[in-house]
Amino acid sequence: MTLKEKIFEAAEAVRTAKYAVGFTGAGISVESGIQPFRGESGLWNDHDPIFVEIEYFSKKPLQSWKKIKEVFYDKFDEAKPNLAHEVMAKMEKRGFLESIITQNIDNLHQKAGSKHVYELHGTSRTLSCTECSSEFDMAFADLNFLPPTCFVCKGILKPDIVFFNEPLPHFPLKRAKEETQKADVLLIIGTNAEVYPANEIPIKAKENNCLIIEINVQKSEFTDTITDIYLEGKATEIMAAIGKHLYLTD
Repeated sequence: MTLKEKIFEAAEAVRTAKYAVGFTGAGISVESGIQPFRGESGLWNDHDPIFVEIEYFSKKPLQSWKKIKEVFYDKFDEAKPNLAHEVMAKMEKRGFLESIITQNIDNLHQKAGSKHVYELHGTSRTLSCTECSSEFDMAFADLNFLPPTCFVCKGILKPDIVFFNEPLPHFPLKRAKEETQKADVLLIIGTNAEVYPANEIPIKAKENNCLIIEINVQKSEFTDTITDIYLEGKATEIMAAIGKHLYLTD
């Protein structure tokens, strides 16, 4: 079967699905200029990930925050949703997609217009006080003065990103599991299935007889095990083609 035929098959599966859910990783945001964490061009090849270990942050918040600002926030401020994010938002608006489960912390799904997004690894949009647990929108923080401190108690603020050795946030994980149980089609985009426990979600979906569509530039651990329709290529190009079949893009 040609790629064109497989794209049509995937689009039809989404169109006729009773409950389609998206599952995204770093690969969907690469074309927005966001560096993936792993792989040949991964962040961890260029930076020692110690700055996002919770123990290091607790001991050296200033050093940690300097790297957090450089590696994450300076880039996120410039990044814009790409066509893949936009097509997923249009799919949700038209009723083709119920929700998105994402491993990303870049907020690009929300910027594109998606409403039901469950962020397994937290979000860069909010901060929490390490002392009194007060929560703040990122817009209130001035990252010219590091580390940012709480407006209530002057404690150190931490981004609501899941650091190494921290548990996943309860609510997104709970909702992700619930969405997986409901899904009859799971659209995987841009993830190599390397991070536990997020990588278990598509496996659970498959156990519930869910049809798995995978879009990746190269094969993942899912491809030859649980994937039903594998679409090899860039997320923007494949999603644009699927969007065209669904009359969402030109």
